[in-house]
Amino acid sequence: MGVTRRQLLWLLLAGGGSAALGACGGGRRGADGRRELNVWTLDLAPKFNDYIGGVIDAWERQHPQVRVRWTDVPWASVERKLLAAVFARTAPDLVNLNPPFAANLASKGGLLDLTPELPEGAAQRYLPGIWAAGRQGTDQFAIPWYLTARITMANRQLLQRAGYAAPPSRWEEVPAYAEAVRRRTGRYALFMTVVPDDSAELLESFVQMGVRLLDDRQRAAFDSPAGRRAFAFWTDLYRRGLLPREVVSQGYRRAIELYQSGDLAQVATGPDFLRNLQTNAPGVASRTAPYPPLTGADGAANVAVMNLVVPRQSAMAAEAVSFGLFLTDAANQYRFADQARVLPSSREALQRLQTSLRRGGERSPAEQLVEDARLLSATTLERAQVLVPAIPGIKRLQAILYTQLQRAMLAQVDSDAALTQARREWDRYAAARWP
Repeated sequence: MGVTRRQLLWLLLAGGGSAALGACGGGRRGADGRRELNVWTLDLAPKFNDYIGGVIDAWERQHPQVRVRWTDVPWASVERKLLAAVFARTAPDLVNLNPPFAANLASKGGLLDLTPELPEGAAQRYLPGIWAAGRQGTDQFAIPWYLTARITMANRQLLQRAGYAAPPSRWEEVPAYAEAVRRRTGRYALFMTVVPDDSAELLESFVQMGVRLLDDRQRAAFDSPAGRRAFAFWTDLYRRGLLPREVVSQGYRRAIELYQSGDLAQVATGPDFLRNLQTNAPGVASRTAPYPPLTGADGAANVAVMNLVVPRQSAMAAEAVSFGLFLTDAANQYRFADQARVLPSSREALQRLQTSLRRGGERSPAEQLVEDARLLSATTLERAQVLVPAIPGIKRLQAILYTQLQRAMLAQVDSDAALTQARREWDRYAAARWP
């Protein structure tokens, strides 16, 4: 029997959550008589089978009465599979989720508050801003796992032709830079998609420009002087021909294509982009260097977080939290960050990773460039935060803002009028969801 997200959320809101999320998912026993802890991850098998298997073996040695049953779920189907499992009362005990979906479930009572199961001082093991991103009110609904932080990759040849030694570090410097790149090279400086269901990078730029998205009642706060400046900023760049025409119709993948073809001066991405670039466009790769990401006046960069959460259905909350903390401790996070080439949320693991990357070693110039980019990405965490909180409805907010910004860019409506219309649409949605 299938179930939609709307059906599950209706159950939770209507009070059926106590039945649908009853404590029948935990306490299963395997053939050997041990209780089974059901753990789901996203897109890690088969590449990380040995790593995850090693973590499981080590934890099971400390908990001989429990057997971990690990299931790896494709990213594209995890929401559907989890909702179906909750409806069937077979939800996992610990599951790896992206923050928006986790926050949505938490807001409807679908996830446990982990606070009663957390040992004293658990929060101090993690980067403070990252730990706080897994909280709603006083409830801690998530344990942070691995992170990614974008940096700027720039074509040094195009920069030099435009008269720049390095790309800008602040959004306020972008218009003059974009004009210089366009005028002197015939290329574009950057690509920022306004496709509603694609990257949240543009929404993050609003926050970096000082825009408060929502107020304490979840009503629109973005129709403000800062919001009008941000809408005008992107509208003006597009109308002046300083952004590729297709930002209103194509997503982030198009930015990668343009950069690889030498038609874009910079792209915001992760360090391992360089590996693909060295394979797919070696000429462009030879002219590419990593730089700090674009930020606002306060220097805050964005970080993306992957979380571990415990569905309310689990009858093994203590074991789930114990395994989650073990999987994300400093030693295990450091090993995973090294193998998966991601960033750890553990303070100690991050320090170890930075030390290792600074130490260097015998590497080819191409490999050294990748490692330099990884170090830059790791040090970016010192001033990074989750710029767009994983609030319920965040994708709806993005769609509303992007759609109205598209209208302004295409000169269908004035920029200020588009922002006002976005506020009206969001507040209608918010009033129905949060009366």
